Amino acid sequence: MLKSLIIFSIVSFVFTLFVLPWLIRYLKGINLFVKDQNKENTPLVPISGGLAVAAGISASILFVIFIETFYFKTADKNLVYLLAGLTTILIITFIGFVDDLIIKTSKDSSIGLKQWQKPLLTLPASVPLIVVNAGITIITIPFIKTLDVGILYPLLLIPIGVLGASNMVNMLAGFNGSEAGMALIYTGMLGAYAVTNDRYIGAVFAFTAFGAILAFFLFNKFPSKILPGDSLTYLLGAVLVCIAVLGNIEKAALIASIPFFIEFILKARSKFKAQSYGFYKDGKIQSRYEKIYSIPHILTRSGKYTEKQVTLFMMVIELFFCSLIWFI
Repeated sequence: MLKSLIIFSIVSFVFTLFVLPWLIRYLKGINLFVKDQNKENTPLVPISGGLAVAAGISASILFVIFIETFYFKTADKNLVYLLAGLTTILIITFIGFVDDLIIKTSKDSSIGLKQWQKPLLTLPASVPLIVVNAGITIITIPFIKTLDVGILYPLLLIPIGVLGASNMVNMLAGFNGSEAGMALIYTGMLGAYAVTNDRYIGAVFAFTAFGAILAFFLFNKFPSKILPGDSLTYLLGAVLVCIAVLGNIEKAALIASIPFFIEFILKARSKFKAQSYGFYKDGKIQSRYEKIYSIPHILTRSGKYTEKQVTLFMMVIELFFCSLIWFI
């Protein structure tokens, strides 16, 4: 299984790497830019790199389905799950792209959808997973052990998962390579966990996403040639849900998501008005706030660290919590 998964990852990597230069030219052609707030003179950078990652994942998943259908002659529910998960990812990416299109005239940032519009538009992305009755309805709860939630799993827990994951990943963003760098760690770690526990479908989504994200990271790392935008952050949330639900490793996915839960609590202190990013000052990144309203503010509040160091800090935090999935 591992050899096949590595091949699937390579397919998504190569396809995304091929698409990215074309996408950058296209985004420049339609004037879809925002200011890179952490740079001197805030240069304009194309936004919505999630489109390329979605293309890479799609190519790889369809390749998996092709191999399963024509080579292995597979005709089981796994193919339905693969298509359902891919549909969820594509729907959420499209919604994120629509969000990216709404940009301030000043190009300071994407205005995005209104707060009440986001849940309404992201919820339909859960429908493909609902209609195929994805996942196992028996869940483990501390002190209660196991509980069969039955129909509530697809009708309630999956929509909550898609809504929550897509928005929580979106909250912790704003530095070159940070979103993609953290995603490389949790898709890689969850992929390894899925392989170890023989969860093939979850592993497929983890490995295909890892390859596509790695290709994007090469263009997104400092200094970024393209920014992720909501098309990527929403996509990453959907990928997390697909890995968790279709791989039946919800507990591991929740542990890997702890930094995003922490970010939610910190952002709540500012009534969700604070931004994670800061501004460029003497080669370092300076926070706009005196208090800590986001994980990066732990470093940027002092104004002593570069953007690269902040991104690395966030990746180390993600690595720490992802490592816990093997012990908890």
